[in-house]
Amino acid sequence: MNVKAMFIDMDGTLLTASNKITRRNAKAISALMERNINVFLATGRQFEITQPYHRILGLNTPMVCLNGASVHDGVTGDAVQTKPVKLDRERLHHLTGDDPCNVLVHAPDGLYCKRVNAEIEEWTREGRVPPRYVGDLSKAGYKDALKYSIRTGGPGSSVSMLFEDEADVIDWDDGFEIVARGVSKWSAIQSVLEKYGIAPEETVTIGDGPNDIQMLSHAGIGVAMGNAAPAVKASADLVTGHHEQEGLADFIENYLVNSYAL
Repeated sequence: MNVKAMFIDMDGTLLTASNKITRRNAKAISALMERNINVFLATGRQFEITQPYHRILGLNTPMVCLNGASVHDGVTGDAVQTKPVKLDRERLHHLTGDDPCNVLVHAPDGLYCKRVNAEIEEWTREGRVPPRYVGDLSKAGYKDALKYSIRTGGPGSSVSMLFEDEADVIDWDDGFEIVARGVSKWSAIQSVLEKYGIAPEETVTIGDGPNDIQMLSHAGIGVAMGNAAPAVKASADLVTGHHEQEGLADFIENYLVNSYAL
C-alpha cells in the first residue's frame, strides 16, 4: 500500500492522559513527514485547543476539528469549512436547563457553557482562550453551533434519543455529542483528501473513540488504539497499543517507517 496521508486523533491517541505528546510519538510523526507522508490532526476538539499541538509537531496541514464540523487552514488557522448543526435549541436548553449535566456549545466565535469545570479550565490553559459565555445557555445569544457536548456523567441518555431525527448523535461514556446530519471526521477528511489529490485507499487513520469509527472503517487502513472500546476496535483493520504506552509510535514505526508491510 502506498501511504500518502495519515489522520491522527488526539485525545486517547496522540496525547497522554495528561495531554502531552511524548518525544517518541513526536519523533515518529516527524519520520512520516520526512518520507513525504502528509500528517493531519482529526479531533473532536475545537480549533483553539488543537492548534497548540499542531504547532508543536511542526505541521502546516489542515486541521479537522469538532468531529468534522470545522476544518481550519494549517497556516493561518482560518476556518475553511464549517457545518453548523440545526436543531430546536429551545427544547435542548429546556431539557438540560435544570439537569445537573453540563452543556457545552462549540460555536464559530468560541465556547459557550453552562458551567466551568476542570476540563474547561484545562482547555483555557491550553488554548489561552476562556469561554465566551458561562451561564444559562437559553440566554447566551450564540448565532450558530458547530457541536453540542452534553456531559451527563454516564453512558446512555434518554435525552440524546430526542435529537436523532434532527441531527447526528454520538454517544460517549460520559454523555453525548450532537453534530449536523452527515458531519463526521471522515466526511471532512474526504474534502481534505480531494484538495490534496489523495485517494482514500492511500490513507491511514488512527483513533480510539466512537467519533473515529467512520474514519477507521472507510480509510485504506484504519487503526484502533489498544485503549479503544470493542466497537471501535471492530471497525478497524489493525489494533495497536494503548495510548499511555505510545501505541501511535508503535504503529508508525512498525508499519510505516521500518516496514512498508501494509
